[in-house]
Amino acid sequence: MYNYIREKYMDLKKYIKFGKKDRTIEGSRLEDFWCFLKSVRPKKSVVITGIVLIAGAAVILGVINHVDQNYRILASIENEDTQSSEYVHFGNDLLKYGDESVSLLSQSGETLWSQNYEMSSPESSIRGSTAVIYDKRGTSMYVIRTSGPVGPVATDFPIVKAEVAENGSIAAILEDGEKTWINYYASDGSLIVENQTRMENNGYPLDLAVSPDGEVISVSYLMVESGEISSQVVFYNFGQEGQEQVDNIVAEFTYEDTVVPDLVYFDNNTCVAFRDDGFSVFQGNDIPEERKSEEIDQQLISLFYNEEYFGIVTAGEEQESTYLMTLYDSSGRERSSRGFDMEYQSISFSGEKVILCAGTQVEMYNLNGRLKFQGDIQEGMVRNLFRMSRNRYFLISDEGISMIQLRW
Repeated sequence: MYNYIREKYMDLKKYIKFGKKDRTIEGSRLEDFWCFLKSVRPKKSVVITGIVLIAGAAVILGVINHVDQNYRILASIENEDTQSSEYVHFGNDLLKYGDESVSLLSQSGETLWSQNYEMSSPESSIRGSTAVIYDKRGTSMYVIRTSGPVGPVATDFPIVKAEVAENGSIAAILEDGEKTWINYYASDGSLIVENQTRMENNGYPLDLAVSPDGEVISVSYLMVESGEISSQVVFYNFGQEGQEQVDNIVAEFTYEDTVVPDLVYFDNNTCVAFRDDGFSVFQGNDIPEERKSEEIDQQLISLFYNEEYFGIVTAGEEQESTYLMTLYDSSGRERSSRGFDMEYQSISFSGEKVILCAGTQVEMYNLNGRLKFQGDIQEGMVRNLFRMSRNRYFLISDEGISMIQLRW
């Protein structure tokens, strides 16, 4: 439409200039000018198209900026004791585990399979369709898949942390008094490799991560020497590349005056080390190299991640917001940044949503940092929310389990 009017405007300029040069046509100037005004009016089809485009843009902006506050209950699972069990999203279903058993619940609440065991403080590690339930400070683990239980794994010393690979192999940090062990087990419970560490030699292992294919293990060690602390991130390769290396070590990285409490493998090629002053991205299937190092000046408050993204919450800017949430893809590229004020108790990814919970209050953000839901849950204190489809969620509260649907 703009080009159409501009062309008519140029015609008018030509007409005015022509009229000044040729006084012989003054008798027809009024008639010509009237014809020009009629021709410059936009055609009806152009006007209608413009109105449709404006209305469409308004609808799109309304959808993008809409913040849902309502939901409805689609179904509830009766007689479900959510106080003594933990729940995690596993495949397309819900994994339930506690001190005495683990089971898989379908979206309709049906128990697909169940396995008994005995643990005092069970925790879980999930990689794709495989998971391990391990007894923290105990000596037992149980490998499972979405299709059903695989089998138990026993350790000689108490488990500090365990991580599972897609093939069911497990890397574990074990504590043995002043010594610690980094052990690697096959899914059938057999020991693949063991590595003893001491604080005065290797340092104390704070965390470990396993590549999805189970070939590489990364370990973060905390070292203290003469009152000074440092951290070392070590990569062990149990494939062909590491066979000729001492202790299978293929790469080591040292960070002075720094603590590295968390390691995460996002895919076989990418591992991220989260430092107390930022993060480092390592890439390489066989011999990882540090590809990116990001420093964060603000105090780190929370870290959360899924298979593709990670988020970091820091203290917010003065007088702007209480907290600042920044989302990244696995390569360390910033996806979005958003300030918020909610005094949350938990924050996590579920699907492509970031979910914050505090009592009965829930806020949800998309990956662009836009607030999409803000409301009060009437079904009790929220323990967790899992996104099962576009606008359907499993709600775990202190009163039970429900499938809810957002209005949008």
